[in-house]
Amino acid sequence: MATKADIVADYGRAATELGTWLENATAEELRRRSNGTKWTNEELLFHMVFGYMVVRALLPLVHLISRLPKPVGKAFAALLNAGTPPFDAVNYWGSRGAALVYNKRRMARKLDRTIRSISRKLEHESPASLARSMPFPDRWDPFFAPSMTLNDVYAYPTKHFDFHARQLNLSHPQQ
Repeated sequence: MATKADIVADYGRAATELGTWLENATAEELRRRSNGTKWTNEELLFHMVFGYMVVRALLPLVHLISRLPKPVGKAFAALLNAGTPPFDAVNYWGSRGAALVYNKRRMARKLDRTIRSISRKLEHESPASLARSMPFPDRWDPFFAPSMTLNDVYAYPTKHFDFHARQLNLSHPQQ
């Protein structure tokens, strides 16, 4: 299990990598198709940022659902899993559209603000709260498990970021 320090360090690394990609990529490279997705590199970079934004929205949900009877959480996750096809469409088109707003000039600031927010929340979590869990819609993302603790949710966005980083058609920031 990742510690708070590990999670925050991973957030910082991801922010640095994003900043380097955005600083070094040309407009042409950002418009180039990524590897293995239908997104351009810029759209995929935004989608990687979006993983952190999703966590910000998930935190109160996990706090709430984890306190309800297990059947409620299981039913909620099943309902979300049933909605996977519309979710996939919204996820794809949303990242395409949002990259027009959170583009090369704004994306790093959005990630920095989001990371600061979730890091502050993480700092105030107790070991007991980090151990709280709820059922998740595991068909929505390869890093969503059927049940996830709050700690898993905090660690999720960097796993998502690193996975998609391998799909970028850009030089790695450290090369």
